[in-house]
Amino acid sequence: MPVSHLSRLRAQVRTLTFDLDGTLLNTLPDLAAAANGMLRELQRPEYPDVTIASFVGHGIAHLVASCLPEANHAEQAEALHLFCHHYAHENGRRTIIYPGVLEGLHAWQAAGVPMAVITNKTAAFTEPLLVSTGLSDFFDFIISGDSLPEKKPHPLPLLHACQEFGVAPNENLHIGDSRHDAAAARAAGCPVWLVAYGYSTDTPVQSIDCDAIVATLAEAAQRMIKG
Repeated sequence: MPVSHLSRLRAQVRTLTFDLDGTLLNTLPDLAAAANGMLRELQRPEYPDVTIASFVGHGIAHLVASCLPEANHAEQAEALHLFCHHYAHENGRRTIIYPGVLEGLHAWQAAGVPMAVITNKTAAFTEPLLVSTGLSDFFDFIISGDSLPEKKPHPLPLLHACQEFGVAPNENLHIGDSRHDAAAARAAGCPVWLVAYGYSTDTPVQSIDCDAIVATLAEAAQRMIKG
């Protein structure tokens, strides 16, 4: 990123929003365990974690539908119920905080930057997960996939977050891992950075329209906080 652009962004940004799965937390082991538990119960073939990773990002209903593309509406509803049962048991058990996340969040917190999470995961799973991983105290609020009528890549969650913060969209930096984060931020008018890791299996982050790609949140915080 050119120094002049970074300087303008430093001066402009007042708040931060973060994606959850694939950005703050590696939740794939839990999601895969729940999905395969559901599939076993339905006597269907299981999927490797890398395949399930490609289903992540649109919410649980999409994940379930992707696991069972031939299922009818009633079968999808049953499968969703089974997935939620398994995921309630698995949620947080194998989740890993990505390297650099705690360092980055501590740096922004120390600098007094308000922060929030915007995820497509349902609130019933989001809030317990953030508590169990010790991340909840970093954030002013959480917008989950069922908090509003629309979810990412629709801009509404980001626009709602900006309203809650009391900032203009161009004053909020969104950090995520996928084209859905980038699309939501662009549509809302927020600058957007993407992490180089995460679940963007369908579209390499290098090909996504964003303002920067960072290796870790520690690097992102270092870029944004002078001194």
